Parts: sequence; C-alpha cells; structure tokens
Amino acid sequence: MVESRLIQGRYRSLDLIGRGGMGEVWRARDESLGRHVAVKCLKPIGPEQDAHFTQVLRERFRREARVAASLQHRGVTVVHDFGDDSAAGGPLYLVMELLEGRNLSQLLEDNGTRPLPVETVLDIAGQLAAALGYTHDQGVVHRDLKPANIMRLTDGTVKICDFGIARLAHDIGFTAKLTGGAVAMGTPHYMSPEQIAGGEVDHRSDLYSLGCVLYEIITGVPPFDLGDSWSVLVGHRDTAPVPPREHRPGLPDHLDRLVLDLLAKRPEDRPRDARHLLRLLSGPPSAPGPAPAAPAPLPAWARGMTAGRKAGTGARPASGGWTALTTSWTAARPGTTPRTPGTGSPGDLRPAARPGPAEDPRLTVAYSLRTGPGPRESSPDALAAGHTRAFALSRAGRTEEALAGYEAVAEGRARVLGPDHPDTLAARQEAAYELGRLGRHREAHAVYRAVLTARTRTMGPHHPDTLRCRHNLACALGALGRFGEAHTTAAEVAAGRAAVLGADHADTLLTRYEAAYALGRLDRWEEALAGFRQVAEARERVLGRDHPDTLATRYEAGIALGRTGRCAQALDLFRALVRDRTRAYGAADPETLRARHVLGVNLGRLERWEDAVAEARQVGDVRARVLGSGHPDTLASRRELALGLGRLGRWEEALPLHRELVGARERGLGAGHPETVAALADEAHCLEKLGQVCCPEV
Repeated sequence: MVESRLIQGRYRSLDLIGRGGMGEVWRARDESLGRHVAVKCLKPIGPEQDAHFTQVLRERFRREARVAASLQHRGVTVVHDFGDDSAAGGPLYLVMELLEGRNLSQLLEDNGTRPLPVETVLDIAGQLAAALGYTHDQGVVHRDLKPANIMRLTDGTVKICDFGIARLAHDIGFTAKLTGGAVAMGTPHYMSPEQIAGGEVDHRSDLYSLGCVLYEIITGVPPFDLGDSWSVLVGHRDTAPVPPREHRPGLPDHLDRLVLDLLAKRPEDRPRDARHLLRLLSGPPSAPGPAPAAPAPLPAWARGMTAGRKAGTGARPASGGWTALTTSWTAARPGTTPRTPGTGSPGDLRPAARPGPAEDPRLTVAYSLRTGPGPRESSPDALAAGHTRAFALSRAGRTEEALAGYEAVAEGRARVLGPDHPDTLAARQEAAYELGRLGRHREAHAVYRAVLTARTRTMGPHHPDTLRCRHNLACALGALGRFGEAHTTAAEVAAGRAAVLGADHADTLLTRYEAAYALGRLDRWEEALAGFRQVAEARERVLGRDHPDTLATRYEAGIALGRTGRCAQALDLFRALVRDRTRAYGAADPETLRARHVLGVNLGRLERWEDAVAEARQVGDVRARVLGSGHPDTLASRRELALGLGRLGRWEEALPLHRELVGARERGLGAGHPETVAALADEAHCLEKLGQVCCPEV
C-alpha cells in the first residue's frame, strides 16, 4: 500500500492513477474543501539542476498552468489549482477535476481491442472537434492528443485531458534534462509529420493527431502500427495510411474520407480547423486533397527512440511513454483571439488577502526588479509577462508600481484583444483592486462598475467572473461607507454564487461574510451575528476548524456578540478562539493577539478591570515586540491599558500612557486626525480626574 502524503498542506494523496516520464498522477482529497481531485506531480527538480534552469522551469510551469486554468469548456478537464511544494521537499503540481469514466485506450481494451460502434465514434469525434475548436480559438494547441488523454465519462461526456505545461519540453529541453534521454515531445503513434520534423506546429497538428485517434477507435489499431518508433515515424512521414474501410468494410464512406483528410501529410491539405471539421462530420464528404509533398528527412533526435508499449494503453502507461501535459502556444488563426497567460480574475477583498498562485519568492524578487511593459508592447507574451510582473509587485507591497503595471497591461490588451475581452477586463479589475489598496476608493468603484457592465454584457450576469466583479464592487461600496448598497449587492451576489457554485463554495461563503459585515456597519448586529454564525459553521465544515477564514468568521461573531450586549458569551468565544489560534498559529501571531485584545475589552465590559488591565498590558508588550511600538495594534493595546487604569482610579499611571498616545497619533496621523483628537480628549479627561483627586471640592 502506498503511503499517503500531504501536498502543500492541503491535498492528501490516496491512490496512484498513472505514472509517466514527467511524473505521476494521484487521486487525492482536498482537505480544505472535502472533495476528491486528481493531482499531477512533476518529477522533483534534483540538486544537479542549475539554478537558472530551475527558475525558468518553475516560471514557465506557472505560466502554462494558468493557461490550463483559463480554459472553460465542457470538453476540457477543469484545472482547480497549481503550485510549487518544493520548499517542503515536494513537487510542482497541478490539481484537476477527478473524472469518473474510461479513457479511449481503456475503452478499446474493454472491447477486446475491437473497434467502437460507428455511432459512438461519431459522438466522440463531434465532442472532440467542439473542444478543440474552443481551445484553438484561445490560441492553445495540445501537441499530445492520444487515446490515453481522452476520457469518456459515465454520462457520455468526452473530455480532453492534459492541457497545460506547454514549453517545458519544447523550449528548455525538459525531457533531456529530466530523463537524460532524447525522447520526442509527443507520442510516436499520434505525431504529425511536421512535429516529427521539428517544424512549425499549429492547430492543424492537433487535427492530424485527432485523425490518428479516430483511425484507432474505428479500426482497433493506429494508422501506422509498426514494430519500432523509427518505422512509426517513417510511416507518418512517407507512407499513405491504409484506408479505414479496408480494416472495416462497412464503414460509411464520408467517415473514411474524413479520417484520411485529417491524416494528410501537409497541414494545408487537412480540414482548415476544428470547427470546419465539426461541420464536415454531419455534412457532405470532403474532396480528396492534393498529392503529398516530398518528405523531409527525420530529425537526429528521432534515431534513438524506442516505442515501448503503444502510447498510454491502460491506466498506468509504460515508463518510457510520454504522458506529460503538452499544451503549446500558437499564433491565433485569422478571425480568432489569442489567449494570454496570467489572466485570472482578481480575488475577493475581505477578510484575507486575494487568493492567487503561490509565487516562488525568488521569482517575485526577479519580477519586481524589472520594468513593466511599455505602452506599445502588445505581443501576448509581453502582456502576459507584464501581468505576472504586476502581480509580483502587488504581492511585494509595491502597490503604486503594481497599479501602473496593470493599467499598462489593460491598455495593451484593449488594443490587441478588444476592450471587452475577458483578459482585458481581468487586468482592469486587478487595477481597481490596487486603487482600493491605495485608498482611492471612488476610482476603484468606478472601474469595478465599468468592468461589471462589460462582464454582464459579454458573459451574462451569472458567470463566475461577473459575480466576482460584483463582489469586489460590494467591497468598494463598503469602503466608501455606502453600507446599505454594499449589503444589498453582497446579498445578491451570495445568492447568485450559491446557485452557480453551491451554497458551501468558498466564494459563496466569502460573499455571505461580506453581507454580514455590512449589516454590522449598519448597526443591524442581530442579523450580522446570525450571518457570521452560519458562515462560521459552514467554513468549519468545509475548510476545517483551524482554517484562517473559519477563525476570522468566529472573531466577527464574537464582535457581534459584544455589540448585542452578550459580553459573557463573547468572552467565552474569544477564550476558545485564543486557544485555537495559539495552538494553530502561535501565541505571537498578530491575529492571536487581536483576539486576546478583544477578550480584554470584554473583560472590561463585565467590570473585571483588574483582569482587563493585566490582559491589555501583556498583549501590548507582545505587540510592541512583534509589531513595533508605533504599530496601530500596539497603540490600541496601550490605549486599552490606559483606559483600564483610569477605571481603577490609577490616573497617575494612566497619564503618561495618554501623553505617549497623543505624541504617537500626532506623528503618525497629524494633529487634526480624529484619532489624534480622541487621544487629546482622553488626556484631558485624565488631567481633569487628577485635578479632582489633588484638589477636592470643599
């Protein structure tokens, strides 16, 4: 039995599904969301690799993983997450939906390697053509289409797997570095002639591979089922395939003709694109193409190849078979729009930082030292690099630079892709987030509203990206103090997300949290308390008791309890919260100290001032050591201590603290700031009390 392991502290490996030249695929459990997923783990990057190669590999992995995550089609496997667990000795990994069904190789094996029924072939071909039509429109080519990469689910849906890590093999010699061998990118039985020759590869190479797949499920054997890889490659290059009807006499003539057209040696002699192919599947037969051109010589890397088992047969391919994710960029065809990486929608604003791919710190530093894209840099790669660079700057806290970067990318994408393209809108939405971080909430609100209008018009009101933008708009309304509108918007988004994503989805719960937060700001604390309790219960069930979002919701529920006068209940809640935070994150964690601070506030509300003063003193000392003496949280603890001392009549001890706070507020916020004015009022009140004590009335 294989030992279970935890990847990135979240994905628990359960069963090995497959193994190939680049890594392994595991059935795993997402411990946060409680669902089963498939996790593709790349082979570890060994210490023998040079630092530059390692950095490039990780950088390109992230770029291509974002491409995979951006593909949204029922015929393409969904990518949920990706990351780098190398800091903990783990792999680069990609998290995908776990599919219930059989791949086409398995279907053939189940059928005794006999061909599939014609109606099944036509159904599979139509679904594959529709999926490839979509991905090619995004400017993405698979490059390794084969029966083992195509799943037929139990409900009959056909899905293409392993879109993703495109240029790892093509651009940086991934296979040679990881395996030490000269293995071609692609599987010999399904490689196009131009792929074999090392020439330019575009969407028509996928059509050739699709022809090989259809040939095999129609006849039971690949078009060139020869003894070794050299012979297979020569067959693809030089030999006309045996017409499928010679293997299967009853095959409809138009299907026989269509497969042969897909297997044309020259790309220009194949159907022009996948959407045209979809029409041909139900239309008149295609005319035979011109005679093939003279063959080109096979490249040198092909001479040492060995075929092993026929590509990917069974659930666990032979170790020599190429089973990696092999998507690649290609120039979009006329009339289509290229897809650029790094275009995920911005995350939601509260309570935690935006969700996003875990960046390697070295890459963050490297990106943050580069300049953003110039206003006229408009190639997809330049714009993608600019988007990633802006993201890194944002993560590094360089908000002004991140804003400038996102605005430049948005301008470039608007020029190249159009103002309403999802990638353009994503960059504008990220820019709005940075505006909010800079306190420019009116500008952020205006951008969110404009992006929302465009998303609603182009994607519809219920698309997840539209709902995400509306969530961000609700947060911006709250930041402007428009809490009534913020609550209404958040409540509508929560209902929409529940319908689209599910009531317990993390995004749905985040919006419900936002709605409860707005209710509190409207002094509707009973409703806010009910909302926070419901979200806390759901998050504990879905994410776990110690998840930061669960703990944040419990904190807000405690605040609401205090606001409704249930201070004893609030005290009990915060005691439990402090215990859980201390156990999970440590006694000096800022959020642990924040919970302790409010625990002390509730002690004061219960007139337990000695205990409240002791708690405020301890928390203030730790905050000063961890956060610094001038940090706002440290100053909040110092004020709580001073107020507690006053309630105990110890005004002489309270006065120096009040004076210290006045000085800190004036230096940090200015003389006219409300918090400075409040500190002066506290000092004056303390002086008044001291005067009454020193000079009592006669």
